[in-house]
Amino acid sequence: MEELIEILEEVREDIDFQNTTDLIDGGVLDSFDILQIISALNDAYDISIPAAEIIPANFNSAEALLAMVERLSEE
Repeated sequence: MEELIEILEEVREDIDFQNTTDLIDGGVLDSFDILQIISALNDAYDISIPAAEIIPANFNSAEALLAMVERLSEE
């Protein structure tokens, strides 16, 4: 989780990724932030995030992002 938080903070250092659970629903992240996060996760974890995975439920919190990364890493 620490590595993921570091990656997210490189994209937006002004957000408390540890405790925020409405990154999408609350309008905390915009579409450009999401694209940056996708690119950073693809590079850091050597995964490819398909369009079907780009849904609010997967991006609302660091925990949800980590679960998606772990799921995609297993495929």
